[in-house]
Amino acid sequence: MSHLQSLNTYFETKREVHLDELKQFLRIPSISAISAHKQDMKTAAEWLADSMKKIGLENISIDETKGQPVVYADWLHAEGLPTILVYGHYDVQPVDPLNLWETEPFDPQIRDNKLFARGASDDKGQVYMHLKAIEALLQTDGKLPVNVKFCIEGEEEIGSPNLPDYLMTNTDKLAADIIVISDTGMQGPGEPAVCYGLRGLAGVQIEVKGAKSDLHSGLYGGGVQNAIHALVEVLDSFRDEEGTIQVEGFYDNVIPLKDEERTAYASLNFDEDALKAELGVDALFGEKGYTYTEQTWARPTLEINGVFGGFSGEGIKTVLPAEAGAKITCRLVPNQDPDEIVAKLTAHIEKYKPIGVSVEITEFDKGKPFITPFDHPAIQAAGRSYEKIYNVPTAYIRGGGSIPIVAAFDEILGLPVVLMGFGLSSENIHAPNEHFHLENFDQGLRVIGDYYYEIAQFTKEDLKK
Repeated sequence: MSHLQSLNTYFETKREVHLDELKQFLRIPSISAISAHKQDMKTAAEWLADSMKKIGLENISIDETKGQPVVYADWLHAEGLPTILVYGHYDVQPVDPLNLWETEPFDPQIRDNKLFARGASDDKGQVYMHLKAIEALLQTDGKLPVNVKFCIEGEEEIGSPNLPDYLMTNTDKLAADIIVISDTGMQGPGEPAVCYGLRGLAGVQIEVKGAKSDLHSGLYGGGVQNAIHALVEVLDSFRDEEGTIQVEGFYDNVIPLKDEERTAYASLNFDEDALKAELGVDALFGEKGYTYTEQTWARPTLEINGVFGGFSGEGIKTVLPAEAGAKITCRLVPNQDPDEIVAKLTAHIEKYKPIGVSVEITEFDKGKPFITPFDHPAIQAAGRSYEKIYNVPTAYIRGGGSIPIVAAFDEILGLPVVLMGFGLSSENIHAPNEHFHLENFDQGLRVIGDYYYEIAQFTKEDLKK
């Protein structure tokens, strides 16, 4: 019997048991952002550790950090074969607004072959799939085809503030050949995708200050700088009419897209007209010379996220605002450094700042971009495993968003990162009625199990980045 036949039989037999166990995990309100759930975080970590022990993992530890603990486990008996480090997180987002949930967020319910609960898709359901794939392999074969380590944290939803220190302190403990993360999504229903790159992030707040207080527009208008006008002048200088960023040196380190990548993106036949209809706009807008997928996956951005200042209440108030501000974020692509981009933004703002005002810049979220070459053996192996189970070609994509800790794994441990996600964009992650499509739970278990066999075909040398 082939390993896929064995996995099919095992997962079919154990499906209800596995879903009941996952529901236990989902009932724990492990909300890292709310201090009142500190005990729930501990309970979730202990539940994970206990589950790891039951399936046969070894060297299990709940490692304390300055915040929430990291749960570690391993199985290291495949001598000479590669080691996979599986990363995930057991913390979840807050559930507000509670009144929009159709059922209680921590009372898992199955409707229309979807499992509804906070954390069902992001990320408890996907972490749990890796545990059950390991269980199935140990139960059917008595061993694993490769070595495996787990690093499951409890602070991803608050930006993983303590994980980089944990990684640097435990580099030997976490040593592996590749990192596998199932905390992303597929291209669409029945359309598997391997994400091989994510954009980074640099965020700032600009505050423009003019006179020491708001001024009467009749007495002072035309003679004193208006802080909002000054802010608008600065903001307008960031991009030209075609969306190209005008900050000096912004594109200097951007790595051009390979022809093979552009061909792969074009083969997805992305429907821009359908997107326009979905969004309710008559046209898309982006950097000239690039398609929508290229613009949102592989090109950097500079976006104004919010503007504040002056009077915005009912009616009108005839003042010259003394202060105004804006929040800016840049999505960055491989080889762009967040600190360098913030420095270039700062220089640009000083250059284009109008007379009569001062400007203060406050730095916010920063995260480095990440990429593993899409022709890397571990990436292509993931595509083959998806195709065996879903029976359709795998898409190789980049993600437009940012998961800063992925770049930290890449930078600190220096390993190829494989993003094998099974979620869908429609699953309301971070929102009321989060859910996980169970067809992807079922098929994903088989994909993960097969992937371990795929990686066993490579030597450690093959997998070096």
